[in-house]
Parts: sequence; structure tokens; C-alpha cells
Amino acid sequence: MPDIVSNYLPIMIFLGLAIALGLLLIIAAAVIAVRNPDPEKVSAYECGFNAFDDARMKFDVRFYLVSILFIIFDLEVAFLFPWAVAFGDISMTAFWSMMIFLGVLTIGFAYEWKKGALEWE
Repeated sequence: MPDIVSNYLPIMIFLGLAIALGLLLIIAAAVIAVRNPDPEKVSAYECGFNAFDDARMKFDVRFYLVSILFIIFDLEVAFLFPWAVAFGDISMTAFWSMMIFLGVLTIGFAYEWKKGALEWE
């Protein structure tokens, strides 16, 4: 039984420190936080509408377009990192398939740029 305790003791210490630090940060934020928000802070920011308005209001479709473009290019990077890490061990088939993938994304990016999807009027 003492062998099990000695094996799990570092994990328990780490877990205890993580919980203590998390609670300390939450309590510190509650104690130190400013409670009188500046009108500039609660005003409309990047989304273009007030933060505390009706949730069912209509807003511009360009917000959806920007978010979809972000997701597409974010996924490109998500696929590119593991490929780059294993670059020394990949075959020529994997190399050329990634080049085709990047080519398709580049063509898509050029098309979006040409159509003005990245311009904000």
C-alpha cells in the first residue's frame, strides 16, 4: 500500500497546487476587480452591436463571413503543424498531398481576395 501512495504523491501534490492556484486567482479577481465599469468598456466593440441588447436582433452577414474565413485558415494551420513536425519522416506522397492542400487553400484565398470578401466597407 505505501508503494501506491509514493507513486501517486507527485500527482496529488500537483493537483493540490493546481486547485489552490485556481481558487487563489478566482478569489483575487473577485476582490481586486473594478466594480464600476467605464461606459467605453461596455460599449459596442468589434461585433458592432451593444453587448447587452436583445439576442434576437439582426446583424450583418459579413460577421459570419469573417468567422468562416477565420475557421478555414485556422484549420489550415492545424493541419500544417503536425505535418511540419513529422516532415523528416513523411513520404513523397504525403509531401505532394500537402502541397495540393496548400494550393487549393491559396486558390481559395486569392478568389476571396478578388471577390472583395476581405474588404470591410
